[in-house]
Order: sequence, then structure tokens, then C-alpha cells
Amino acid sequence: MATAPRPISASPRLAFVASASDKARAACDVLEGRYGAVPPEEADVIVALGGDGFMLRTLHAELDRGLPVYGMKLGRVGFLMNRYLPDGLPARIAAANPAVLHPLKMHVTQRDGTEIEALAFNEISLLRQTNQAAHVEVALNGDVKLANLICDGLLVATPAGSTAYNLSAHGPILPLDANVLALTPISPFRPRRWRGALLPVATQVGLRTLEPDHRPVSATADFHEVRDAVKISVHQARERSITLLFDPERSLAQRILDEQFEL
Repeated sequence: MATAPRPISASPRLAFVASASDKARAACDVLEGRYGAVPPEEADVIVALGGDGFMLRTLHAELDRGLPVYGMKLGRVGFLMNRYLPDGLPARIAAANPAVLHPLKMHVTQRDGTEIEALAFNEISLLRQTNQAAHVEVALNGDVKLANLICDGLLVATPAGSTAYNLSAHGPILPLDANVLALTPISPFRPRRWRGALLPVATQVGLRTLEPDHRPVSATADFHEVRDAVKISVHQARERSITLLFDPERSLAQRILDEQFEL
């Protein structure tokens, strides 16, 4: 079961992970030399150096370990990261604000009957695989809401992920503590007036692709893609969680709120 974030000591044992960029790896060498480093299994905190894509992969890799993750931006995008400041790192980590994230769980049945599960911290998305529009049946808690959504795709986004792909698809930005998910269509054609929905966080979303032989669809959980998806179920994995750490001057909740006023 998910638990409250553990207090962090003033001198936490740190494990550093870095993206493949030269900039991130050079910073990793500097920080390890300055503060020392332990293997992840002996650490109190994981320090991730890179961009948001690398942070997502770190969250997936460290989910079962149960350690908080403190990111520093050394990539192009850094919404989930703090500024890279090498000075006073242990004190900054000890003073950081925690943000507890619960992933979405995706269960996919492929056209050949194979079943695959995956987790997502940002979003789970369906996308057409060919030049033909996808035809998708949408059900909530077993009740069909849209018998045939014709679109390029559809996604279910968490509050933490609502400022990413969801926002670019004209979906709403969700406050971190809103306890809702965004169900957002991608280039919807029919029904013309449907532009998505806000769902209670406990909603079970059921998606079924129509005409899968002629209109194949892929399902992606963050970066894990499953081709030829026929049935997809999505729900929040409340029993799973990971904690991100943010400098007090700009918490994740504040960043998401501020995004609503970006011009």
C-alpha cells in the first residue's frame, strides 16, 4: 500500500543517475566527487540529472524501491526537475517539498489475444497506426458513454501529466490535488462537439477499438507502446506511489497552477 513520504535527514545518502548527455554525465561526476555516492539500494534519495524524459524513466525504474527522487534539469525540458545548482545539495534535498504521484495502470488485449500491462505517470494514450482515423468505443465503469468516437487518438492524463501531451491536445490543466483525470480526444471528428471530460480519479476507463483489422490502434503508457490494441482498460494504481522532491520556492503544485497563466 502507498505510504506517506518518509522524513529526509540533513545528511541523506545520495545515489546519482544521469541521462546519456555529456552535460548530465559531467555534472554527475562533479556531484559524486563533491558529495559522495552510494548504490541505489543503500541510498536515502535518488538524484536524477537530465530532462523530463529521463525523469519519467527514473520514476519507472525506481518505483519498486520506494525512494524519493530529486531531479535537476540538465536537458531541454525540465518541468519535473529543479534547477541545477551544485552548491548545498544535501540541505536543499532535506528542505524539499514532496509530491506523491500514483501511476495509471493500463491493461491491453492485442489483436492476437496477447495481454500486456504497463504503468504511466503522465498519460496513457491511444493513437491510430495508419492514415485511417481510429474508431473507439469509450466506457466508464462499464457504462458505454461514446459508442463510436472517430479521432486520431485519445488519452487519459494524470494531474502531473496534464501539462504535457494532454495540454498540447487542448486538454485541461489539472491541479495536483484535484483528484481527477483528464479524458482528452486527439483531433476528434465525430461527435463534433465532444472535447473530452474530467473524471473522478477512481474511474475505470474502458476503451475498445472498432474495426481493428482495418483501423489498427496502438496504446502507450508514458514511453511503453503496445501495437494492435483491441481492448484497453485504465485505472489509477492507488496502491503504487513514488515521491518527487521539489525546492520550496517552486513546488510541483505551484508549477502546475502557474501553467494556467502562461501566455
